[in-house]
Amino acid sequence: MKQEHKDNGVDRARELMMLALDGEASDEEYAEFAGLVNADPVLRAEWERLRWVKGTTATLRLRTAPYDLWEEYMNSVYRRVERGIGWILLSVGAIVVLSYGVWRGVQELVGDVTVPWYVKAGVLALLIGIVVLAVSVIREKYFVFRDDPYRKVRR
Repeated sequence: MKQEHKDNGVDRARELMMLALDGEASDEEYAEFAGLVNADPVLRAEWERLRWVKGTTATLRLRTAPYDLWEEYMNSVYRRVERGIGWILLSVGAIVVLSYGVWRGVQELVGDVTVPWYVKAGVLALLIGIVVLAVSVIREKYFVFRDDPYRKVRR
């Protein structure tokens, strides 16, 4: 029972401390709190720390970034977006053109009766091997990127 009473006393002291810290304690509450602080060195030390923190944080002000910093940041964002779009368009265009060229080349190769069958088989095996390797590399890169714990670290 005494422990509960002591905890209630500590709770009351902390309640009064917050009221006093915020300047919301009545004269009676402030007098009660002053008596508790004067009687308990631990409470007094906590009160001093809280007053110091409140005083320090009350004087803090946000600094505004210089205009040049914002301008440089926005230019870098635009550059990254523009280059990202450029690389995507270049990649899509290259894939379409190369795919068409490969398709036409295979059609010509298969349709040409003067080319021996083993050359046709070798070219087809080469193309299939390139596709399998490309898919394998893309898949591996995707899974490595997805599981990379450092992917959000700016390099």
